[in-house]
This record gives sequence, C-alpha cells and structure tokens, in this order.
Amino acid sequence: MRMFNPPHPGEIIREFCIDALNLTVTDAAKSLGVTRKTLSTLLNAKAGISPEMALRLSKVFGRTPESWLKLQLQYDLWRAENRVDLGSLKKIEAVQIAG
Repeated sequence: MRMFNPPHPGEIIREFCIDALNLTVTDAAKSLGVTRKTLSTLLNAKAGISPEMALRLSKVFGRTPESWLKLQLQYDLWRAENRVDLGSLKKIEAVQIAG
C-alpha cells in the first residue's frame, strides 16, 4: 500500500536535516558540495533527488542513498498515479511457447 500524498523529499530534508540541525541553506549546500541554488531548488520542490544528490545526502546526513531515492520514488509515483488515466489500458498476456 502506497503512502497517501507523501511529502516532497525537499520538505523532509528541510525539516529533519536543515531545521533540526539549525543549519542555514548556505551551510548545508556547502556541506553537500552543491550551490545554494541547487539545494534551494530541491527544498522548494522544484527539483527531485537525483542519484548523485542521494549519494551526497547519505554522506552528509546519513541514511542510505537508496532510502533517499525511495522518498523521491514514492513522491513521483503518487503524483503520477493521480495524474495519469490508466482506465483505457488493457493488460497483454504473455504468449506461451510450446516446447
């Protein structure tokens, strides 16, 4: 069962990494080795967590890179499920090959 309306990963980073540690966005960006603009874009839900950013977040704030990417996947999948109409699609059954 998927999470209902999961938060954008940027919200989680802001609340549990930046705010909880009393960091400025500038200081956090320096620690991550990215520009302030790059981090702000993520924190403001204008960009997602890339594999590269997941590695950086893992190194600086902990958790595994996969867990950071999973947050992004959950968010993206929930949005897609609420945006894409799959009603007219039909499943194609695999053909059995006699052998």
